[in-house]
Amino acid sequence: MTVKFTIKNFDELTNVDVYYILQARSQVFVVEQHCAYQDIDEIDFDCLHLVAHMDKTLVGYCRIIPPNIGGVAANPNPRIGRVLVLPEYRRNGLARDIMIHAIKHCRSKYGKKPIKIAAQTYLLAFYQSLGFESISEPYEQDGLEHIDMVLQQGIKKAKSPAMPAISKGISTKTLLMNLVFFIIAVAIVGLLYLLI
Repeated sequence: MTVKFTIKNFDELTNVDVYYILQARSQVFVVEQHCAYQDIDEIDFDCLHLVAHMDKTLVGYCRIIPPNIGGVAANPNPRIGRVLVLPEYRRNGLARDIMIHAIKHCRSKYGKKPIKIAAQTYLLAFYQSLGFESISEPYEQDGLEHIDMVLQQGIKKAKSPAMPAISKGISTKTLLMNLVFFIIAVAIVGLLYLLI
């Protein structure tokens, strides 16, 4: 599997890039995880967007949030978020490769500042295998259990443990809500495309 990684700020992304990024985020974080939440936020404008392509197809993604960006009490540390690998490309180490690229970029751009993430708790062992440590108790965010984690320095070379597959029942109401959010996201991207 030959994967090409690119990192671009928002202004460098093409309309097509934005469309496929938002489509992937909606597919994974809204539809697959049955979670109706506002994925598209103004933080995207200030982020770096790391995209993994295979034969020009987006297969994975994350965003790097620079220090002091987002929220009323902006964080003085860089953060990595919206980490995803599309379902058909999982179990090949791609998530680890995405995180390693993101961590290396944070280190080269922001020095030895701690890197923070808000991890879904079912991925705790994966992030620990990269050297992240828990710094909070689990909490609910957008209907999913998360935990704050920090990477002080370096990247561990250990292989990631096998992660159990997650299966959840899907209700018609949840499916319809996810579909509505997806249609809204596509409409917004379409409007942006027409305006640009």
